Amino acid sequence: MIDKLDFLLALAREQHFGHAAEACGVTQQTLSAGVKQLENRFGVQLVLRGSRFQGFTPEGERVLAWARRIVADARAMHEEVVGLRRGLSGHLRIAAIPTALPMVARLTTPYRERHPDVRLTIESATSTDIFSLIENLEADAGITYLDNEPLGRVVSVPLYQERYRFVTAAGGPYDGHDSVTWAETGRVPLCLLTPNMQNRRIIDQQIRAAGGEPAATLESNSMIVLMSHVRTLRWASIMPEVLVDALGAIKGLQAIPITAPDVVHSIGLVAPRRDPSTPMISALVSVARQLAQSMTAEAPGVRG
Repeated sequence: MIDKLDFLLALAREQHFGHAAEACGVTQQTLSAGVKQLENRFGVQLVLRGSRFQGFTPEGERVLAWARRIVADARAMHEEVVGLRRGLSGHLRIAAIPTALPMVARLTTPYRERHPDVRLTIESATSTDIFSLIENLEADAGITYLDNEPLGRVVSVPLYQERYRFVTAAGGPYDGHDSVTWAETGRVPLCLLTPNMQNRRIIDQQIRAAGGEPAATLESNSMIVLMSHVRTLRWASIMPEVLVDALGAIKGLQAIPITAPDVVHSIGLVAPRRDPSTPMISALVSVARQLAQSMTAEAPGVRG
């Protein structure tokens, strides 16, 4: 029964019978037969079929919601039983917004020290996609904005406050400035994250609220790409403090605080709210809470 529900979850993720079968490591015929068995068991059609996958029926959507809960509970049960025998082990998948990636090691390193048999995967994702990944059991936890997206059925641990810096070439028109306004940042060519990123939406909103218009002449979903362009001294950017601090001092660049207003957004860990929670998630939440305390007590780069 659980394997058939896994087929349904894969079909919801992939939206394609062949791709779902490949993800499950079975033939398309086996997957289709498994879904058909579920339909026979419940006595209703679950999947809309044609020449290709067309979606789920209303009954299929309800079974899918139950499937997520049942499969998650089955995995949690297996994880806990195995953990009782040989300690915490398994695969922990964390999805993080790009701007939070520099601090992820502060969470995963102490976690790994306590639980060396757990294998970790870190994936970069948008704030919206993180909740979708968690809901579809493709990620176990996420690091994202806590005050800009609907959190849903998750437990959250605030880690730090995201503040922003104007990163530009030294010796330019803002050389020697202790701060700049959001209106001033809209007057220069910027390289910014793509519009599907929450960080970009925040920046655009603040510049427009200050009466300007974002002058993004280069966009990327990679912070590394943005920084490499800023280092040419021909672009400026707006980046979170935590990222600027992680990169350290770079010759020829200056990072100036943006004020008027001093915008702050909460970044934290999110994980499924389940009772009982899986041992790996419980351990992660525990480490996150300890990390939050240390980040709160730190210097202004990552104030709480």
